[in-house]
Amino acid sequence: MERIVDIATDGLHLSLYRGFLIVEKDHAEVGRVALDDIHALIVHAHGVTWTGNIVAALAERGAPIVFCNSSHAPVAVTLPLQGHHAQNARMQAQISASAPLTKQIWRRIVAAKIRMQGALLAARGIEGAEAFTFMARRVTSGDKENLEAQAARRYWPMLMGPEFRRNRDAGDVNALLNYGYAVMRATCARAVVAAGLHPTLGVQHSNRGNAFALADDLIEPFRPLVDALAERMMCAGITDLEPAQKRRFARLIAFDLRIAGETSPVSMAAARLAQSVAKAFETGRPDLLLFDPPTAIEWGALGHLDDETP
Repeated sequence: MERIVDIATDGLHLSLYRGFLIVEKDHAEVGRVALDDIHALIVHAHGVTWTGNIVAALAERGAPIVFCNSSHAPVAVTLPLQGHHAQNARMQAQISASAPLTKQIWRRIVAAKIRMQGALLAARGIEGAEAFTFMARRVTSGDKENLEAQAARRYWPMLMGPEFRRNRDAGDVNALLNYGYAVMRATCARAVVAAGLHPTLGVQHSNRGNAFALADDLIEPFRPLVDALAERMMCAGITDLEPAQKRRFARLIAFDLRIAGETSPVSMAAARLAQSVAKAFETGRPDLLLFDPPTAIEWGALGHLDDETP
């Protein structure tokens, strides 16, 4: 089973031994995880050290290492140089993609995100959720009307309350969201590289300092899954990012979604979406494999992911 490994204790040392990630504190082993079971490694503690061979071994398996700041927002990610047998051809197609094609890809991603937001609000019984279905239908090539931002301005107060402000540098529920998004960003970055694409070359996100622009494009429809879990925690009075909450967010990669009549976990849904984007670059047709929004029952199950130790 794939696992998100979280390094949150200061002063740990990470090394490789016979196919295992070894975690040590003061030269004494405190844990080990089989490398083949690691989906991603998230580091947001101080004074963590590691050997070069553990970084190489994780890269060979396509497992990213995500480094977070004090607000639990990702600030750096390590990724393998090679991820797919047709990597060169796919990257060339990605570089050569026309503006109309990338704008159509972005239109589909934004529409999917808005549909997900509306489905979550509807599942919570929030009045006005139906407006998001209409907004999703109105998204045009490249989202010229910036309906993504319009939807966000409605969505956050409807879901989290009128006083809520999304701020990645703030604490409380914002820290929960940051951590959940870090998990999803790692999943999407892994999927992008595995599909033979370059994470820096996005279809919409294009900040010169963003080395993971394409991963940040593909994460958008997955964000409401994190929002749903964070909102349930907030309603339960949980706003501190404790180990139990991290485990709940880590389990999101195993949450089942429906894609083209089949059921796949989030990790596979990200992989299939990235593969469809690669194919779109090669064929010039923006036919993306996007998942269906969960049903009300499924949203409820997601919001109550247990916190038992995996």
